[in-house]
Amino acid sequence: PSLDNERSTCRRGLATCGCLKDNISAQNAPSLLSMASRTFRKHRQEPHYIQKRKPKLTDSYTEDTWMKLRDAVSAIQNSTSIKYNLEELYQAVENLCSYKVSPVLYKQLRQVCEDHVQAQIHQFREYPSSSLDSLSFLKRMNRCWQDHCSQTIMIRSIFLFLDRTYILQNSLLPSIWDTGLELFRTHIVSDGAVQSRTVEGILEQIERERNGETVDRSLLRSLLGMLSDLQVYKDSFEQRFLTETNRLYAAEGQRLMQERDVPEYLHHVARRLEEENDRVISYLDQSTQKPLITTVEKQLLGEHMNAILQKGLWMLLDENRVCELMLLYELLNKVKGGLTALLQAWRDYIKSFGGEIVSSPEKDKEMVQELLDFKDKMDHVTQRCFQRNDTFINAMKEAFESFINKRPNKPAELIAKYVDSKLRAGNKEATEEELERILDKIMIIFRFIHGKDVFEAFYKKDLAKRLLVGKSASVDAEKSMLSKLKHECGAAFTSKLEGMFKDMELSKDIMIQFKQWSNDAENSALITEIDYILLHIHMENSYFKLQLYFTIFTGKKELQVSLFQTLVLLMFNESDECSVEEIRAATGIEDGELKRTLQSLACGKARVLNKMPRGKDVEDADRFHFNSDFRHKLFRIKINQIQMKETVEEQVSTTERVFQDRQYQIDAAVVRIMKMRKTLSHNLLVSELYNQLKFPVKPADLKKRIESLIDRDYMERDKENPNQYHYVA
Repeated sequence: PSLDNERSTCRRGLATCGCLKDNISAQNAPSLLSMASRTFRKHRQEPHYIQKRKPKLTDSYTEDTWMKLRDAVSAIQNSTSIKYNLEELYQAVENLCSYKVSPVLYKQLRQVCEDHVQAQIHQFREYPSSSLDSLSFLKRMNRCWQDHCSQTIMIRSIFLFLDRTYILQNSLLPSIWDTGLELFRTHIVSDGAVQSRTVEGILEQIERERNGETVDRSLLRSLLGMLSDLQVYKDSFEQRFLTETNRLYAAEGQRLMQERDVPEYLHHVARRLEEENDRVISYLDQSTQKPLITTVEKQLLGEHMNAILQKGLWMLLDENRVCELMLLYELLNKVKGGLTALLQAWRDYIKSFGGEIVSSPEKDKEMVQELLDFKDKMDHVTQRCFQRNDTFINAMKEAFESFINKRPNKPAELIAKYVDSKLRAGNKEATEEELERILDKIMIIFRFIHGKDVFEAFYKKDLAKRLLVGKSASVDAEKSMLSKLKHECGAAFTSKLEGMFKDMELSKDIMIQFKQWSNDAENSALITEIDYILLHIHMENSYFKLQLYFTIFTGKKELQVSLFQTLVLLMFNESDECSVEEIRAATGIEDGELKRTLQSLACGKARVLNKMPRGKDVEDADRFHFNSDFRHKLFRIKINQIQMKETVEEQVSTTERVFQDRQYQIDAAVVRIMKMRKTLSHNLLVSELYNQLKFPVKPADLKKRIESLIDRDYMERDKENPNQYHYVA
């Protein structure tokens, strides 16, 4: 056989088999497959040794063949049995196409299909709208559409040779399947009344589902697929659907914002968005998803964004509603400008809540702890709820820095005292690891403070007390804190503090050497003179410890006491009972120090004196007598001295010292700038000073320092322009 005939045979066999791919009628598939196989084998087996002349078709054959095909099409359209064999029908179409009858055959087939489709419209027009409910109408429409699709596929299977040859070669002609869609669209769906009622019925079913009723989703999926296949989905359905959606959720948003609180409303919005996404997956076209979700988000979130934040954000943060805050962030992230509004409301909340902590003098004792707790809470919110968004983290830092400096100097002072309370001996609240974490948290708050010199002044004073009286909880913790301060503020900030530790180590070495020297027998004769010198020196400093031996208790005890405690105890060598006035007159100790000393001896853990009447506070009328019944399991007993609380005068003195240091720093900065610039205007000078100074300062204070430098001839005003300064060399 020739190569062309072989290729033609293969194409016909494969074309016949290809019809099965699109044929949804399972009962006809075996016969069509058998027909294609036999056709393929027949053409393969027939030899073509002799080229035959192509016979001519008679007019009666063409007419009879078309009548046979028309009867088969009518049987398919009317769902009746086909009289002829499917292979015979397929072969008839191939024969007609082989003799150039394809144009006529195509027109005749199209006309038969069009007549049938036109007849179908009457079943939708013959019933008035009142006699057929919308659901029944939709079911009838869906049945008509499904029948039309299955019929078109069956017809295409018979006329597949026509579809794959003549129609495929003429690009202007639609395929048999496309012709069927075009006819259904033109004569049924494009009918105004039918289309309107179909779309209204679909919208009614969707609204019912949104109201909680159960609907037939497969019906909606089929009908919306019909509109999409017919290319009328966007024009006939989508616009009306989005309009109805916008109307529904606009009314729902207004109503629910009045009726429900914010957490409940947020969960409702999330549920609605999930439902709409599910509708897109179930039966809506994918192209509808974006405008649909945008419409829902706009009406339920965008229109009420400010109301949600004003009504609910502060409540959610106060109650630490992590889940709702996370949901709020996720929802507002979907809306244009949502995160910006949330960021501003979040910043305002931090400033307001933190401002209340800082600006209330009655809360000074708990201020630092409340700030640490508040910072931990806000960190948790940013990490869990705001997905560690850098913008929110930076906004939180700015807000903390803003409110913590609204009350100058006091937060810095209280932070220094809080550190002192944590590093002082006797603090059993935390282990070393927990103490390290607390110090790290304190350093975070410390970074927000502008007046770090105030912190330095109070921290240095408290550190000196801890070191002198041996009240430091841990040298490692002290050095760790110094290391953190050095890393944050530089070596100059901690140089004096580090010097204190060096002095303490030097003092410790000297005392060790002195004890070794005093144990030498040759030097024992000098001890009395040295003791006198030590007593003379420490009349000004009562923190020095002396060792005294008492043998009047049961057994020998060694008491480690301070100088003032020694003076008080020595009085009871001559008398068993003394009044406060007698002790004051004999020792000459200042009233406040005397009361603290008596408290340590009579009200502490080791009570070598008894106070009458009993109580924690010492009054002028109290009397003290020696406790002859004193018992203690230890031989060496250390009686701690009561720490004197910082007085108002000391606070004022420390603050004034800081202000004085600031004046020197301002003067030095002004001179440094003017020496470099020589001539500078007032505004530029002030701007340069703000860039160089590390503490907050008011413009009025800067002006005073500039005037002071002018008076001291460091600089002078320009004679023509008073706002211009010149450096005086």
